[in-house]
Amino acid sequence: MAERLTTQQVAEQLGVKVETVYAYASRGQLSSERAPGGKGSTFDAREVAELAARGRRTPMRPNAAGEPPAGEPWASRPVTVRTGLTLIENGRLYYRGQDAVELAARHGFEAAIGWLWGLGSDAPVTLRVPPATAEALARASAALPDGIRLPDRLRISATVAAALDPLRFDLREQTVQAAGAALIAGMVEALPRTAPDPGPDASLAARLWSRLASAAPAPEALACLDRALVLLMDHELAVSAVAARVAASARAHPYAVVSAGLGATDGPLHGAASPLAHRLLGEVLVGGAVPVVSDYLRTGRPIPGLGHRLYPEGDPRAVALLDAVGRLDGGAAVVAAVAEVEAAAGPAGRPALRANIDLALAAMALAAGMPAEAGEVVFAVARTPGWLAHAVEEYREEPLRMRARGSYTGPRPSEGPERPEHPVPSSS
Repeated sequence: MAERLTTQQVAEQLGVKVETVYAYASRGQLSSERAPGGKGSTFDAREVAELAARGRRTPMRPNAAGEPPAGEPWASRPVTVRTGLTLIENGRLYYRGQDAVELAARHGFEAAIGWLWGLGSDAPVTLRVPPATAEALARASAALPDGIRLPDRLRISATVAAALDPLRFDLREQTVQAAGAALIAGMVEALPRTAPDPGPDASLAARLWSRLASAAPAPEALACLDRALVLLMDHELAVSAVAARVAASARAHPYAVVSAGLGATDGPLHGAASPLAHRLLGEVLVGGAVPVVSDYLRTGRPIPGLGHRLYPEGDPRAVALLDAVGRLDGGAAVVAAVAEVEAAAGPAGRPALRANIDLALAAMALAAGMPAEAGEVVFAVARTPGWLAHAVEEYREEPLRMRARGSYTGPRPSEGPERPEHPVPSSS
């Protein structure tokens, strides 16, 4: 029989606590058996040796205090992301314990950022770009060829703003927040203006509206955009937040963190889903939901903007935003089109699929006369303070803790240098 070790012996061999040994067993990294007499557990000595060897092969990295990571071999330590920012529970979304829908109904974007950043909702964040940075962003924008997509302009603006900030590697919380506030304003400043200038003292929602719409907004329209920004600030560990935290784990500066988040939104499954939903709704408004949805199903295309695995009973953000869209001039028809899509896409005999925030963003853009990419822009600008908040949290953790381990499936290295089967004649 293979040698068996007690729990205490395993802990001593691995250099970990007894509790960690049981955690290994619960994750399937060690197999345990009840000890004779039923007291305690025993473990296969070979498995323990292999686990210890894996830990030795992976260099241990110091934590923020310069000390080795405690508790267990670095290679097998699971990454637990502790966050005090966002909770999704019982079909609701909360920012620091505050219902996001209620926060969006009472406060604008600047005040909501203050709440998310731990400053309180009565401490709205001033979103202003320094004059020198604004001039550089304007020059960079003017130099771009015609036809550059608005989301791509946001990515360029983050790079330009980073190059102009000599303090970008100062990762103290207040410095990161100050840089982030200027960056959020700079991202909007980098977009071409398409409507009358609301002035430098206007809310960020008003400034963003002047880059996405062709006419000045009615009060209810501006309130609708402001609500969308608040509802989209953060969404727990969405893929863009994970990308941002990975960058922050490597101690990338806040501009690079935002660039990482922006990169993760460039696919159709996160962030860039709204333009697809915009096209769908546009077709429905012209030809009705049933033939449009039927064509999607016939061609095997997923119907954009429907359903969310975290909200099986419906996305509360979408409900709140569609309520605001319905109050816009022409918004009722767009909201009715959303309901038609929900009904047409629902399986027979089952509850209809519900609109998610991507479809609600598309509805807002259509009702406001904005281009298809407007929803993607609103998503990116709104999510930026969330990425920065995640970065601040991650800067407090061990550096480089977000490194995943690969399970190699390629060919094994050869034991020695490769030799051809048949000698190659010399040319000399």
